[in-house]
Amino acid sequence: MANLSPNILVVEDDRETRTLIAKYLRNNSCNVTAVSDGREMSRAMADHRVDLIILDVMLPGEDGLSLCRKVRSEAQTPIIMLTARGEDVDRIVGLEMGADDYLPKPFNPRELLARINAVLRRQASAQAASSIEGASTLAFEGWRIDLRLRELRNPEGARVAVTSAEFDLLRTFCERPGRVLSRDSLLDLTQGRNTGSFERSIDVLVSRIRRKIEPNPADPTIIKTVRSGGYLFTPRTEAVTTPLSN
Repeated sequence: MANLSPNILVVEDDRETRTLIAKYLRNNSCNVTAVSDGREMSRAMADHRVDLIILDVMLPGEDGLSLCRKVRSEAQTPIIMLTARGEDVDRIVGLEMGADDYLPKPFNPRELLARINAVLRRQASAQAASSIEGASTLAFEGWRIDLRLRELRNPEGARVAVTSAEFDLLRTFCERPGRVLSRDSLLDLTQGRNTGSFERSIDVLVSRIRRKIEPNPADPTIIKTVRSGGYLFTPRTEAVTTPLSN
């Protein structure tokens, strides 16, 4: 889950199912509003921020597919569709209407939670990529990385010397915050496959970068090692509109 508990709106006309979903999600650190139809859904969305909608296809009055299309015409709020049918045509129509995922009933609540987490992660990654696309400077925890001048400056504004390979790797981390990146993918994103590079070189570069940006390189908090996974860049990255001065 994200650091802040997400606000989930459950739209399900079956009271038992609605109650079970809401209870399970609340027990897993979600803020949940549960309603039974489209009218209550509209009121809930007007009253407070909704981070994700769990929307049943078969609803009294306006059905879930129509509601999905209406929401998507006005906002990019993620939607996971639920249905008792489980037919391919319903899944395809739901996705064409703008749903982000589709789960047939009956389902395991753990699978629903996993899908919620996956959809929210994808949205966060897309928003992060969108916010930094075309930026000339990226910032994290006071540090600034100038993409045009290929410079790194510390929170005091002093230039910190980095090699070209170190800069490329740090830029890759800044552009993909909060994602576990394998050594293999880091090689593809930075050095390519035609340079005779190898995965161990990533470890060496990470160690060098840590000595320059970590408060305590022996106990890193900015670039964390993920066992059997790779590395995770933990800070939030922001785009800076004004370029750095020399």
